[in-house]
Amino acid sequence: MVSSMKFEDIKKVNETIMTTNIKGKEYAEVNQRIKAFRMLYPEGFITTEILSNEDGVVVMKAVAGYYNEDGTQHILATGTAYEKENSTFINKTSYIENAETSCIGRCMAMCGIGIDTSVASAEEVTNAINNQETDLNERIELETELQELLVKTETDLDKVLNNYKKESTNDLTINELKNAIMILKKKLK
Repeated sequence: MVSSMKFEDIKKVNETIMTTNIKGKEYAEVNQRIKAFRMLYPEGFITTEILSNEDGVVVMKAVAGYYNEDGTQHILATGTAYEKENSTFINKTSYIENAETSCIGRCMAMCGIGIDTSVASAEEVTNAINNQETDLNERIELETELQELLVKTETDLDKVLNNYKKESTNDLTINELKNAIMILKKKLK
């Protein structure tokens, strides 16, 4: 009977999981978590479902469990994840697949699989880093454009910063930078 699974069983299977080092910390990949789940529950199930897919944002849910001897379904854990279309190079074509992988990874983590160092999977951490790099690149481009427009419009930076009650361009949000740029572009017309 599967329900007699013990913590020691999970601990033992976790020792078989290979990890990926990302910035000095080890993360279990989702495929390793799935493999460990199959070792613990060879006839268990992992299902995924799209909860919503609107405006380029998909939200997915994974469910993992097994069937009792009488055929009754027993749910061990769930996991959810979302991804934005076009938020990274890979998400231009595969944002749904990435959300599915992430929600499965989180579901496996809720089962206790591959969580010795983190609930987040290697894929999730890599994706988060890629998103941060995209945000940083956008910020650099916007700050550069703002500086160029300040020169062209002969506008003092302090005046712009005072409008947003900020002390430096680093304190401006992306939306505030875009708004300031839009205002300065109107001055050029």
